[in-house]
Amino acid sequence: MAERTRKEEYLKTQEALRGNALKLITVMLEWSNKPPGSKYLVDEILHCIFFLGQVNNVPYSPESIIGDEEILEKLKERYPRPFKFYLIQLPRRSPFSCVMDMVVQQEGQENENRILTCLRQLLTGLEKNFLVSTTLCISQKAKNSERYYGVSMSTTGPNPGKIVIAASCLSNWDDYVADAVTTYYPVKQKKPFFDGTIKLPRYVRCQAFNIRERITLPPCRSCANLFGLSTNEGKEWDYGHCAEAESLSNLLKNDNGVKRETRQESPTCNPANRQQAIDSVHKKLQEVLRTVQFKRWDGEFYSPQVTN
Repeated sequence: MAERTRKEEYLKTQEALRGNALKLITVMLEWSNKPPGSKYLVDEILHCIFFLGQVNNVPYSPESIIGDEEILEKLKERYPRPFKFYLIQLPRRSPFSCVMDMVVQQEGQENENRILTCLRQLLTGLEKNFLVSTTLCISQKAKNSERYYGVSMSTTGPNPGKIVIAASCLSNWDDYVADAVTTYYPVKQKKPFFDGTIKLPRYVRCQAFNIRERITLPPCRSCANLFGLSTNEGKEWDYGHCAEAESLSNLLKNDNGVKRETRQESPTCNPANRQQAIDSVHKKLQEVLRTVQFKRWDGEFYSPQVTN
C-alpha cells in the first residue's frame, strides 16, 4: 500500500512536465504572431519538448502533452517536422532557450529589464523544475554594446541534462565555449589530456540573474573554471548547465573582436586532443541515450525549418 502511494505521488510530480509543456507551447504560439520571422522558434520548442517528454522518467508522447485533438491536428499540419523527428534527432539546446529568444525578439536586446520582467511573469504561471530555467545571463563587450542572452538548462534529472549539454557542445555552442565544457564533461573533473578552458578579456560583462527573484548572481565555481570569471563562490554546478555558457557562446559567435582577445592558454588545447575530447563526449552521449531507451538516434541534431 505504501509503495503504491509513493508511486502515485511520484506520478503526480511528473505531471508538472505536461502542464508546463502545454503552457509554454500555448504562449509561444501566441507570441509567434508578433515578431516577424519567429515561427521557427515554435517549431524548435515543439521538438525540444517532445524529445524531453520522451526521455522523461515517466514518458509523455506529443499526444498526451497536447491533449486536445483539434489543436494537435492543427500543430501537425503547421509544424509537421517536430512530430516526425523527435524520436530520431536530438535538440541543440533546451526549450527555455527558445522562449528566451522569442522574448528578446519581442522586447529588443537593449531592454534587459523588460526581458527579465517578461520571463519572470511567465515563470509565475509555471511549476518549478520542468522545462523552465532559473537563471538568465547577459554578456556584452561594453556598456552600450549589443547584449547577448543565455539561460540555464531547462532540463530535469541528470540524464536529460547530460544529453542536452553534450548536444550543445557538439552542435550549437561557439567552439571556445564547447571546448571549455568538453574539458570537464560529463563529470566535475578536468580531462587529463585536454584543457580547452578560456580566459575572457577583462572588459567583458557577464552577469547572471535569478529570474524569479530578479537578483544578481555571482558566477559559480564551474563558470570560474570554464571561463576565467572572478568569483568567491564554492558551489560547482554541472559543467555547461549554467546560463553563462549560452550567453558567452552567443557573444563569441557574434563579436569577432572579443573572440580574438579570448585566450585558450593550455598547451594541451590542440587539434588532436580536441578531437579525442569530442569523441569522448560523443561516446558518453550515446551511452546516456541507451540508458534512457532512446535507441533510434540518426546522428543528426534537429534544425527548425519553417517558412514564416
